[in-house]
Amino acid sequence: MSQPSSPARRSNWVLAAFSLPCLPYAALGLPLAAVLLNYYASDAVGLPLTLASLAFFAVRGIDIFFDPIVGWGMDRTRNRWGPYRTWITAGTPILMIATWMIFMVKPGASFAYLFVWLLVLYAGFSICTLAQLAWAAVLSPDYDQRSRTYGWWQAFNIIGVLIALFIPVVVLKAMGGTFTEGVHAMGWFILIALPVTLAANLLFVPEPKPQQETPHGGLSAYLELFRRPAVRKILICDLLLGLAPGITGALLYYFFESVKGFERSQSQMFLVIYFVAGLVGAPFWSWLATRLGKDRALQIASVAYAVVYLTVGFVPAGNFNLTAAALFVAGLPYAAGLLLLRAMMADIGDQVRLETRQDRMGLLFSFLSLTTKLGYALSAVAGYILGLAGFNTSEGAVNSDQALTVLQVLFLGAPTLLLLLAAWSLKRYPLTRESHAEILAGLRARDALAAKSTAG
Repeated sequence: MSQPSSPARRSNWVLAAFSLPCLPYAALGLPLAAVLLNYYASDAVGLPLTLASLAFFAVRGIDIFFDPIVGWGMDRTRNRWGPYRTWITAGTPILMIATWMIFMVKPGASFAYLFVWLLVLYAGFSICTLAQLAWAAVLSPDYDQRSRTYGWWQAFNIIGVLIALFIPVVVLKAMGGTFTEGVHAMGWFILIALPVTLAANLLFVPEPKPQQETPHGGLSAYLELFRRPAVRKILICDLLLGLAPGITGALLYYFFESVKGFERSQSQMFLVIYFVAGLVGAPFWSWLATRLGKDRALQIASVAYAVVYLTVGFVPAGNFNLTAAALFVAGLPYAAGLLLLRAMMADIGDQVRLETRQDRMGLLFSFLSLTTKLGYALSAVAGYILGLAGFNTSEGAVNSDQALTVLQVLFLGAPTLLLLLAAWSLKRYPLTRESHAEILAGLRARDALAAKSTAG
């Protein structure tokens, strides 16, 4: 039996409904990266910082292995409902239970409590986000429409991050609440949004079901994916593009407060401006990919990102308006890598299915998820180097010229270099619009032949 053909262009309504779960996923990802460690180490929970840090470090190390296992399971799932709808539905209650336990924790929680529930949280998060990414790949087989699909996906991710940034600000500033109440409010948003957005997916978003034409191979068949030049280039590029903003996020407050002389509230506003710019810029990079190809559009975005980002360091200290404008321009290319690399990986999934008669979409996206997580994890090395340079993180501390120089090199120089290397890594990328059109033609011809054979 042949694979049902999926429409080349999905409506904006379908893509909006599909992207809705990005709101709670992104709103969860931000506190996982920047809030929950401080919360558990604060007086509100009372877990020593060393133990809280150890729990997060250990779980993140284990989390790296979740995605390939989940991707392997998705590729082997075959039912009428569709593998990605099945997995995202199964992962949502897991994520909700773990969110409740992590965000609504009572004072005095132990290391074991944090470790176990973080592990469950990351497992549910991996299942849901990976299922959504792979589902996006099959919504349309068209080269250009995939850029549009992941453009919607990335836009809703950024909106989710902005929601997560504003919730504690509203609770603390507008409502006079506490840090604990701010964390609880983020948890409540995620808990309410998860089932609502899942329902939108299940009610309004179809899942074309690829036909598994031959049995899956063993470990060697999966390792063969790494031997593909296109796969290696995408994974290297994704690792570099994960490292660059990871370093920016880790050092942003230190740079703008210690080097540029801004207050914490102003630094937080810079972060909001940066993400808003990413939201504004996302449609442009999707459009440019339809004109020049995804690899060329991403190379241009990476080089532009590097050049504009570096100029932030030359903005006069203390000038809020000029710094905000520079950060807005620097944030415009932020979303390009996240959306275009995923669209490119979906194209590779088609190539793999044509050449091997295997559906490896889930596994391919698990590799991409792994490199993204690895990039952000490795970015923590920047903080370690800054500590070795003697940088004092206490509010209002006076740091040495050496420590401030190291901070500037890490914050400005390292991301700039990584972005340029990301652009270079895509040189001679082999899977173009023309070659992908040939792949789709081959898949359609084979499906037509299979349908004719079945009819006969």
